[in-house]
Amino acid sequence: MRHVILPLQRAATLLASLSLGAAPLFAATQNASVNANAVKPLVLTKLQDLNLGTVTLEPGVWSNATVSLSRAGVFNCGNANLTCTGATAVAQYNVQGSKQQPIHISAPNVTLVNQNDPTQKLTLTVDSPGTVTLPNSGAAGLDFSLGGSVTLSSTTSGGLYVGTFNVTVDY
Repeated sequence: MRHVILPLQRAATLLASLSLGAAPLFAATQNASVNANAVKPLVLTKLQDLNLGTVTLEPGVWSNATVSLSRAGVFNCGNANLTCTGATAVAQYNVQGSKQQPIHISAPNVTLVNQNDPTQKLTLTVDSPGTVTLPNSGAAGLDFSLGGSVTLSSTTSGGLYVGTFNVTVDY
């Protein structure tokens, strides 16, 4: 069997093959750089809980007495209506990831609930570094601390107040 290509088919085939490989008559080329920054996944580990010690409320009618522990470990219980005793400790965490990367720390305020009366609550205003930069990669990571403050009054109910930090780290 012989194939016969008609002149019209031959012209269409030739035209199609020329247009597939040809560049547009007025084409322009521009190069762009491509970057990809691969970073290690972040690992966050709690090392120590926050402890504001024991606070004794003096009798009388008063308000706005603050107890604070900065993330640097500076304790302040300088109000005459409060007596503070016991060991204090900042909350400590370790973050691991890629060297020289800035790490954003999110730690919103904490609601502390009285363990004797769950209707009684205090707000811990968190003292966070906000951002840290990892000095190394891998297991050593970087330790950082969180502190905080609570405001008390003569109407604050006695009891142990407990809450949980919600700490998030990201690049």
